[in-house]
Amino acid sequence: MTPDLKMDGTSWLMLLVLSVLWGGSFFFTKIALVDLPPFTLVLARVTIASLILWWVVLLRHIPIPRDPKFWGAIVIMGAFNNLVPFSLIVWGQTHIASGLAAILNATTPLFTIVIAHIATDNEKLNLRKALGVLIGFAGVVVIIGLPGVENLAPGDQSPLKPTSTLAPLAPFAILLATFCYGCTGVFGKRFGGMNPILTAAGMTSASSIMLIPLAAIIDHPWTLPVPSSETILAVFGIAALSTSLAYILYFAILKRAGASNLLLVTFLIPVSAILLGVGFLGETLLMQHIIGMGVIGVGLAVIDGRLTGQRI
Repeated sequence: MTPDLKMDGTSWLMLLVLSVLWGGSFFFTKIALVDLPPFTLVLARVTIASLILWWVVLLRHIPIPRDPKFWGAIVIMGAFNNLVPFSLIVWGQTHIASGLAAILNATTPLFTIVIAHIATDNEKLNLRKALGVLIGFAGVVVIIGLPGVENLAPGDQSPLKPTSTLAPLAPFAILLATFCYGCTGVFGKRFGGMNPILTAAGMTSASSIMLIPLAAIIDHPWTLPVPSSETILAVFGIAALSTSLAYILYFAILKRAGASNLLLVTFLIPVSAILLGVGFLGETLLMQHIIGMGVIGVGLAVIDGRLTGQRI
């Protein structure tokens, strides 16, 4: 049995930094959407991130496999861990606040547990996990079942103008993105023997290639005005910090503190995103959304087992 890894001061600091990096992705996205449409923004994000990650691969002399099955899996992972969820989240943020998007994104472990129960033989739901999942999804119902979602992004100037017709679909787009993350989380365990930085570099590269025709056909990026310096900085922030550096830090924490402790970052990401959105973007959240976040947090805590003394 794998020993239970403990969280020391350095691990907590790394976890806090990771939560700010991932919470910052929602902040950077909101800024970049002022000048860039969704597919163009996601293409820029994964392309820059892939270049940085490949540089790390070369710097560390990580061997590159030639097995076609590996690269076939990388294409699938790139689609469902980058292309689809990134695009859905970015589109969702054209209609809702970055903080609310981060709250809904916190449901990823809930979907992962349910999918693992269905798709695997050794990760079945027990009573505690089932209770945690039910509590977590109750928090989602609290959030989505309330009015005012379409009014959470006042003054949005993105190329995709928010409309009352499409805005109610935005939370479901975020949830579909988290479902994709859950699928790749389960599927990706089959490739646990591969170097994670190499896998991340491959996924971002594959998604970049797939996004080129989508961005060209849908966004016509060559017709867009030159983006502002704020947008350019936001794009580099989301690519270099919230994607490349976050991937590297994620795997470092995973090795140092273990997957169970790493789950704690799920609690911290919405807090970082909300503070950035409220403090710098002038966003507002309804009290009911904060309550919903709390309910989701309770569900995650029950799943994690810290409340009952039983760890995953």
